[in-house]
Amino acid sequence: MLESGDLKKGLKLELEGEPYVIVQFEFVKPGKGQALYKCKLKNMLTGAQFDRTFRSGEKFNPANLEEVQMEYLYADADRFCFMNTSNYEQEFVTEEQLGESKNFLKENTVCNVLLFDGRPIEVTLPYFIDLKVVKTDPWVKGDTASGDSKPATLETGYVLNVPPFIQESELIRIDTRTGQYVERVKT
Repeated sequence: MLESGDLKKGLKLELEGEPYVIVQFEFVKPGKGQALYKCKLKNMLTGAQFDRTFRSGEKFNPANLEEVQMEYLYADADRFCFMNTSNYEQEFVTEEQLGESKNFLKENTVCNVLLFDGRPIEVTLPYFIDLKVVKTDPWVKGDTASGDSKPATLETGYVLNVPPFIQESELIRIDTRTGQYVERVKT
């Protein structure tokens, strides 16, 4: 059991059967009366945020969360299949739950999947992932009029700006947190 004195930014707790994370936290001690804990909570299932004030002495259940390593297998329409690497059970994650991460997913990528009561609610990719360039304009040496970058389409369909020396079929490293080019990968 958690008490209101345990509340802090980043804490995950369960309210009314759903997991929430505290995104902002403020402790207020008025001149008289009980201490107050003003929190901005984010629903981990829907993403909805709201403000809530708790009084000292209130009790909460910690959210029943578990982080598991899972391997991405394939996409099926708007659902993505992941396999637990320890017990080989498969779980499906929706495109909405993946968000921008779907742009960097390729088969056999090992990710961390956050489960709430055994249901996947969030996928965390590795910080860096190597993807192949499938389409980009050729670079002409001495071409400085076009600037210092050009668009490139990756094997996942994601389009980003890369330096002009990057060619088709090269492997490049992408930062999955920002979606930007990091470096060319030597093969």
